[in-house]
Amino acid sequence: MVKSNKVAAPRNRGIYLLPNLFTTGAMFSGFYAMTSAINGHFETAAVAIFVAMILDGLDGRVARLTNTQSEFGVQYDSLSDMVSFGVAPGLVMYLWVLSSMGKFGLFAAFVHTAGGALRLARFNTQVTTADKRYFQGLPSPAAAAILAGFIWVCSEFQYDVQSIKFLAAVLAISTGLLMVSNFRYSSFKEIDLKGKVSFLVAIGVMLGLAFILAQPQVLLFLLFLGYAISGPLVTLVMRKRKRQSRNS
Repeated sequence: MVKSNKVAAPRNRGIYLLPNLFTTGAMFSGFYAMTSAINGHFETAAVAIFVAMILDGLDGRVARLTNTQSEFGVQYDSLSDMVSFGVAPGLVMYLWVLSSMGKFGLFAAFVHTAGGALRLARFNTQVTTADKRYFQGLPSPAAAAILAGFIWVCSEFQYDVQSIKFLAAVLAISTGLLMVSNFRYSSFKEIDLKGKVSFLVAIGVMLGLAFILAQPQVLLFLLFLGYAISGPLVTLVMRKRKRQSRNS
């Protein structure tokens, strides 16, 4: 019997630290949002959700820049998104105003959370086959930003929460349903940030950043609300074009 002198290569069981640090930071921000809401600091909770969005947007880019992508990172990112953009916004909304609506308020908060879970599960199963130019359903960070922005605006201008509780419930249910819808949302991946732009575009970007810094709560809420509305509009336009091409 001949024995082989080859030694099996050790299995690499480590994980990449840098991108997963950003993912952990995003998950901590979502957790911090929930603890802040429990302690009654709802404006802080809303800001924490936006911080989670920033960190969530950085982890994938850092992984690509440093060539540290991994299947572990993909799954870990999904779990972090569920905490920060599924559970946290639903719980914060419930503690903020929906709890005063009884079972209906609980239902509204759960619709958002369940929609986030279903959205992430569908995204993971279609990641290799989906059109990279579009997202199917409202992305969970954008859905969370709508609820967080709404809370931030109402807290900043000291609105009476009981007078807007039905609007809060409608927003929570709407974001949950939009996440599991078949509406197409632009991924903006076709935008080349490395390319040159005109001087007017650069001025427009700077003015936009200035407006956001001046009134971040209002502009961020309106920005993501507009993005949520764009999904049904883009889908209707695309379907209309397909019908016209078939009839021509």
